[in-house]
Amino acid sequence: MPTGLVFPGQGTQKEAMGAVWRDTPSWKITEEISDVTGEDLPRLLLDTPDEQLRRTDLAQLTVFTLTLVAHAEAVRRGAFDGRDVVACAGHSLGEYAALTAAGALSPGAAAALVAARGRAMREAAEQRPGTMGVLVAAPLEAVTGLAEQMRTAGHEVWVANVNAPGQTVVAGSVEGIDRIGAEAPSIGAKMIRPVVGGAFHSPLMEPAAQRLRAALQHTAFAPAHLPVVANVDARAHTGGDWVERATRQLTSPVLWEPSVHTLVGPLGCRRLIEIGPGRTLAGLIRRIAPDTATVSLDSPAALD
Repeated sequence: MPTGLVFPGQGTQKEAMGAVWRDTPSWKITEEISDVTGEDLPRLLLDTPDEQLRRTDLAQLTVFTLTLVAHAEAVRRGAFDGRDVVACAGHSLGEYAALTAAGALSPGAAAALVAARGRAMREAAEQRPGTMGVLVAAPLEAVTGLAEQMRTAGHEVWVANVNAPGQTVVAGSVEGIDRIGAEAPSIGAKMIRPVVGGAFHSPLMEPAAQRLRAALQHTAFAPAHLPVVANVDARAHTGGDWVERATRQLTSPVLWEPSVHTLVGPLGCRRLIEIGPGRTLAGLIRRIAPDTATVSLDSPAALD
């Protein structure tokens, strides 16, 4: 069955989330990533409180590392036939796991980029404080129009994630998000305020994007690899300029809903397997493409 692998992003981290994976052979990846990044990944995945894991750079490293552990263990156990895998995609941070699984990046190179990305985003958020909000129950066009109205009125608000029908994330200044939240009922929407460290995937991340570009330019990407559907354009890429795409990703919306349509449409995926902590993407996929089979491999038990 043509299969796509999808990988979650920041926000799926939680205290002791590595405990269920600690006794698997693939746990050794945590030590390898510790060597590359200078962070103690076993400690972060086993003994670090939720409050500390909310720090942007640590959240990204822990989710990415555990995703690689889960993917390696799934491959080792034969949880899916690799010959069936036709494409990969990841939500925001998850794009780096997707590039690794697709053969575009080595695990070490991807880990170094994730560390650089997390630090850059954290520092940019400290320089230009911002936040995000999830608008539910309104169509994308209405949310986009309201955000444009807010900007015309002088408020910093942009669409940041196009997650699924009726779920759009906006990012911007604290005041801007407060304002669009107050106006949300005018388009039939309700705002949910997640705990986040900044206005990610908005122009407020431009300083982070430029710092990340420098790291990307010194990274070796494979010239050809399994198709990866990029967040910035929802198109499948088998090589080319990932430096530009990954740089733009920090200041552009994550086009997850259209990315799923690309996976199940032109790429022909009849099954999408979510690999990594949580089951967020499977839930979104069921709303986007309800006829597509979904599986979440979020624990060793799920691999069986």
